[in-house]
Amino acid sequence: MLILTRRVGETLVIAENIEITVLGVKGGQVRIGVKAPRDVSVHREEIIERIKRGDEFTPAGPNTTAV
Repeated sequence: MLILTRRVGETLVIAENIEITVLGVKGGQVRIGVKAPRDVSVHREEIIERIKRGDEFTPAGPNTTAV
């Protein structure tokens, strides 16, 4: 595992077309933004586990895309 330190506003680039930006840090939480091509799936780990189990999944919120 690669471990990096980033500050708010700084970005990590993966494979030239995926960007992960630190948007904010508050308490024990970090807000990140992910910019990736539409054909790249981006999910939180707990959502991937639900998908693997075959549980129903309905995205919520204004910035989500249906699976």
